[in-house]
Amino acid sequence: MARLMLISMLFLWAGSILMVQGGDPTLFFEWNVTYGTIAPLGVPVKGILINGQFLGPNINSTTNNNIVINVLVQQQNQADSATALASVPALLGLHGLYRLECWLHADQLQHNVFNNLDEPFLVTWNGIQHRKNSWQDGVLGTNCPIPPGRITPINSSRLLIPVPYTDPADDYTLLVGDFFNKGHTSLKKILDSGRNLGRCDGVYLNGKVTKGDGKDEPLFTMEAGKTYKYRICNMGIKTSLNVRFQGHTMKLIEMEGSHTMQNDYDSLDVYVGQCFSVLVTANQEPRDYYMVASTCFTKREVTATGIIRYKNGKGAASSELPPPPVGWAWSLNQFRTFRWNLTSNAARPNPQGSYKYGSINITRTIRLANTAQRVDGKLRYALNGVSYVEPTTPLKLAEYYGVADKVFKYDTIPDEPPSDNTKVTLAPIVLNMTHRNFVEIIFENHETAIQSYHLSGYSFFAVGMDIGKWSPEKRMNYNILDAVSRHTIQVFPNSWSAILLTFDNCGMWNLRSEIWDRHYLGQQLYASVISPNRSLKDEYNLPEGVLTCGIVQCMPRPPPFSS
Repeated sequence: MARLMLISMLFLWAGSILMVQGGDPTLFFEWNVTYGTIAPLGVPVKGILINGQFLGPNINSTTNNNIVINVLVQQQNQADSATALASVPALLGLHGLYRLECWLHADQLQHNVFNNLDEPFLVTWNGIQHRKNSWQDGVLGTNCPIPPGRITPINSSRLLIPVPYTDPADDYTLLVGDFFNKGHTSLKKILDSGRNLGRCDGVYLNGKVTKGDGKDEPLFTMEAGKTYKYRICNMGIKTSLNVRFQGHTMKLIEMEGSHTMQNDYDSLDVYVGQCFSVLVTANQEPRDYYMVASTCFTKREVTATGIIRYKNGKGAASSELPPPPVGWAWSLNQFRTFRWNLTSNAARPNPQGSYKYGSINITRTIRLANTAQRVDGKLRYALNGVSYVEPTTPLKLAEYYGVADKVFKYDTIPDEPPSDNTKVTLAPIVLNMTHRNFVEIIFENHETAIQSYHLSGYSFFAVGMDIGKWSPEKRMNYNILDAVSRHTIQVFPNSWSAILLTFDNCGMWNLRSEIWDRHYLGQQLYASVISPNRSLKDEYNLPEGVLTCGIVQCMPRPPPFSS
């Protein structure tokens, strides 16, 4: 059974992360994390609030600002402890933070996490690469959870990067996701009993849905003739969503840390864990309009709406909503339209196109096939026949202290799916990746459910995607020129997706399903990248003050890496 703990996940819209530098302006924030009652769909459930809000607050900053966030995690009363804190790594955020649903447009970040709960707590950063620093990734494979009553510091930063578009009139955040009208302990019990979560009960936009009674407040306001930036992210648990604006097109400009070619779209599919930025121009008759989010690839379509109001506009939004696209073949074709902007910089000091990934020789190919099987009568999800289980000692700590062989084995899964995919074993999964090798990873989905994967510590090139079975001949159709560099990828039913990347960021990095019942029940692994030089040029030492646990807790600290 998974260790009971709390994990919060932070989505940051940023590129490569360095250590905090002094001398720049510092902004201070405090997040008070508590339990409370929320009802996005009208049914009260226990949720997790930041400063009394669901969803949590935005933090907007200027590049090279220092951001200091004090996170105070409180429990409202001791009577709640038996249920409210019985959370698990995959499920904190169900009806609460949804991965700490805060967007930090931050450039240099420092925060202290104080856990005043009576259960362990972690913070992880979706989309932040933490160069040479998996110590701060905040997942169970790298970090010991913060015990009650303890405080731990985390630091990161970003450099100034120009953007290839005119500054918008305003910058809005749109967080969409599915929602279940059950508390997180009830959802956990469903999974622990050997079942999946089933269909969601509804969809929200920024934690709300419109009632359609004419009294709804707008989510956003636009002024005629001006252009606005919307950062859109699917913060849900398992459901892909299609997002569209009534009467308006979206110009795609960013995708998970990369600048894209600026194509116009009537709607965009946003898969779980994925994020986009679009420009929307207020070029219609001044009145109210709906923004729409509806479920994709589900038997029963669920739709939610929010209101965009023109300043000084007159008239209610039309009840005729823009229809969603039909079938996932349309969605596959949309993926093929996404292109990297080769002349812009994004998170790189040089133009994106200066990195010629298509000319690099592949040194290792890993094919990962997801399966769903029952083990001892309970549902488990697996990759290449192994369902991940969490050891009591974090993988990275075991490796750093030289006791990895007592905690896990490397390469417990083969680089190709086994011929018999009906057998599933339970074990930690750690791939031993050679430092700086250029690797091809094929995600093969032989199930009827769509998949979504995220890789911590890296961005990768999403070079190919198609129906049917993958074979080496499929490489002929890879995009080896301008595939978008990103950190999540979807895999359609009975299809495959291919990514390319150089494993040049030393550390222990989590590759996980973003479908959270699958993540919780074993569809994840770790990639270990160790520099043969054991040098600070490649990886930072274990930071001072980092918590230790498991078999390394009482061991002497290893000698630090040399420069």
